[in-house]
Amino acid sequence: MTGEHQPRADEERREFREEAESLWRITLAPVTWVAHFVASYGVAAVTCAKAPGLLGAARIGLMLATLLALAVIAWLGWRAWRQWDYRNTGDYTNALGQAEDRHQFLGHAAVLLALISAIGVVYGTLPVLLLDTCR
Repeated sequence: MTGEHQPRADEERREFREEAESLWRITLAPVTWVAHFVASYGVAAVTCAKAPGLLGAARIGLMLATLLALAVIAWLGWRAWRQWDYRNTGDYTNALGQAEDRHQFLGHAAVLLALISAIGVVYGTLPVLLLDTCR
């Protein structure tokens, strides 16, 4: 016996579940950005084509959708920040390739994707705010 700790089946299932959740967290911020982008331009196009008089109401609805998208992305980024655990480890990199390093790397990647997604949502909203008419 080498004295190494052998993981139990329940520990392995818990670690697998955490990693699966991390992979979902990585994808959800960009998916939120894409959904916001498609909804914003889709609503603007349909409103301009079918009911240009409702452009003000559409703009208000899109601003609410923007706030919701940013709130979702902020929540995902906060969760990823906690997973990255940079403040406690003080380590930007996780070079050892152990399970904990991979877990923290997924958190780091999710933080960066959330930041990029938030910037994308803001930039995707600018045309909606700046356009006065449908022309």
